[in-house]
Amino acid sequence: MSDPIRAALHRLPAEERPAFLASLPPKTLLALPYLWSVWARPLTQLPPKGDWHTWLVMGGRGSGKTRAGAEWVRAQVEGATPLSPGSRRRLALVAETADQARDVMVLGESGLLACTPRDRRPMFHVSRRHLEWPNGAQAWLYSAADPESLRGPQFDGAWCDELAKWRRAAPAWDMLQFGLRLGDDPRQIVTTTPRANPVLIRIMEDATTVTTRSPTRDNAANLAPNFLAQVEARYAGKLLGRQELDGELLLETPGSLWTRPMLESARFDHVPPLSRVIVAVDPPVTSRASSDACGIVVAALIADSDAETPRAIVLADWSVQGRSPRAWATRAVAAYHEYKADRLVAEVNQGGDMVEQIVREVDDTIAFRAVRATRGKALRAEPVAALYEQGRVVHLSEKAALLSTLEDQMCAFGPHAFTGDTRSPDRVDALVWAITDLLLTRRSEPKVRSL
Repeated sequence: MSDPIRAALHRLPAEERPAFLASLPPKTLLALPYLWSVWARPLTQLPPKGDWHTWLVMGGRGSGKTRAGAEWVRAQVEGATPLSPGSRRRLALVAETADQARDVMVLGESGLLACTPRDRRPMFHVSRRHLEWPNGAQAWLYSAADPESLRGPQFDGAWCDELAKWRRAAPAWDMLQFGLRLGDDPRQIVTTTPRANPVLIRIMEDATTVTTRSPTRDNAANLAPNFLAQVEARYAGKLLGRQELDGELLLETPGSLWTRPMLESARFDHVPPLSRVIVAVDPPVTSRASSDACGIVVAALIADSDAETPRAIVLADWSVQGRSPRAWATRAVAAYHEYKADRLVAEVNQGGDMVEQIVREVDDTIAFRAVRATRGKALRAEPVAALYEQGRVVHLSEKAALLSTLEDQMCAFGPHAFTGDTRSPDRVDALVWAITDLLLTRRSEPKVRSL
């Protein structure tokens, strides 16, 4: 019934639509607000056709993403009648926090309860973070900040909201994928304003993902009258406006110290003769699974570079997360020996003398130098970023270097904020210490040698 109504409304001039609506039976009028296909924008708010696993809905603020997510869930769990089964029965609803899952995805103006007619509305068990529909379909709310809560449950569908701002996007997304194992065709929808999040980029590049995009202005009819004019006057054409209003995915944080083109132009396809190799370590404060990673980056001076303007090459990223102090120290020492390093440099702001003690418990023969941060992260990073702009730092492009996660963090590192999918730019911190030691600290250099 909804498709003929939609077609009729679109054919009629605006002044004739009220009379047409008044001619509809009372039951149809009562149902009309909940017939999503009548109101949805077909190309951006209705599910794409075809064989896909993930529907990625990217759009500006207020573009109708949340409504699209809620209506997709409705379409999956509801049948022809309130008690008829739908195509899916066990779903995960994942937001950055449990509060946001509740307040936006379930209770919000465009959330599930507001979008569902009374006779099909699910019972929301707040304390259990659980929804149950009259036909027995169920959904559970999860926080992306707690990826381990997704270990164990299994689903045949999922809705992820604002994934681009999840701080722990990588482990949360991975755990969810392991749980999508019920039914013949498990599917998921991701609704988000785009940000330079490595997981979002990975989802977009997946062959089983279909992406739709919608700017804020497409939903002008459902926004406050002056809102669009005000925000477009202030942000249109600017980087923040392109992201937050136009729904563009900017591959770097606006104003980031490093850019993708900068890193792409800094590729080196082989290991040149080296004159000094450094392993730099940025230890985490704690060793819990949710802690920051221990940044471990290997870099070296290029021996044949100009003595007046020496160059460095980043050889590998050995960073590790959720390990005990002895475990990360063992890994750092292993990198030291693997690359025949001249020195291991470690920040000691958090651990003090304990950092060197832990490393020497693993191997008391290594050359160790403690460094202490006296300025903020961005101030320490800016001189290193300037060396990249001058072409004085390159990255080894061999797969064994495993630098992609490090580079993702670099492009998410702005002068005022870090927008990556971890809480701290731990790998970048280690990189900064390594390049600082190699290019910004004066010392006599050892003789040329090869790895």
